[in-house]
Amino acid sequence: MKDLGLRYGEFYQKHCPITDDAKKVEAFLKLCKEYDVTPLAWGVQGFGKDHAANKKVFEFGKALGLKMFSADPSPDSFDSLDKLCADYKIAIGIHPHGPAGGKNLHRWYSAEVIMEAVKKHHELIGACLDTGHLIRAAQLGKKLDPAEQVRVMGKRNFGMHLKDHDNKKGTDVVYGKGVLDVPSVLKALKEVKFDGLISIEYEANANNPSPDVKACLKVFEESVKK
Repeated sequence: MKDLGLRYGEFYQKHCPITDDAKKVEAFLKLCKEYDVTPLAWGVQGFGKDHAANKKVFEFGKALGLKMFSADPSPDSFDSLDKLCADYKIAIGIHPHGPAGGKNLHRWYSAEVIMEAVKKHHELIGACLDTGHLIRAAQLGKKLDPAEQVRVMGKRNFGMHLKDHDNKKGTDVVYGKGVLDVPSVLKALKEVKFDGLISIEYEANANNPSPDVKACLKVFEESVKK
């Protein structure tokens, strides 16, 4: 992270299992500090109807100082999440997953689906759009424009997983090597006054992703200037 000049991050349970053990939380935060990285988001986190289980996750988020959980909540979780978002002031960013296997789209595959589900719920329940998965939806006939998806969510954009994807090759690629128009997405985020965390996500070359992430970061910085 230091080599990339990145100072904020989104983490998940393989980095640190969710726990109520204060010593383990302190150890994780100490490690983050050593790398000069502040955790702001966590996920993709599942949430269900069990309010006590959900509360434990929010307590963990509070201990880390998080602003958002990127999430895959079950439809029966929203009454619980309404209460927890109000109490903890931590946002829920529902994460689309495109094709979920076979011929099925994930239950939260688009901004329209997410907005319909959250529009009557707490204002801190919205989306953490994943541009790669939005692109993947075209595999099943749903062509989604990431910039327009941002506009659909409006003020309910709480995070973003920014990545490009090549549907023919079936893999993530460096920004600009697929179909993602980074400047248009950033313009849309500016229009909706987005102030969340953009996570530069890259799921190819898992053994050594740093060179490609550096290439993505360069495209991102050039797009900001545009």
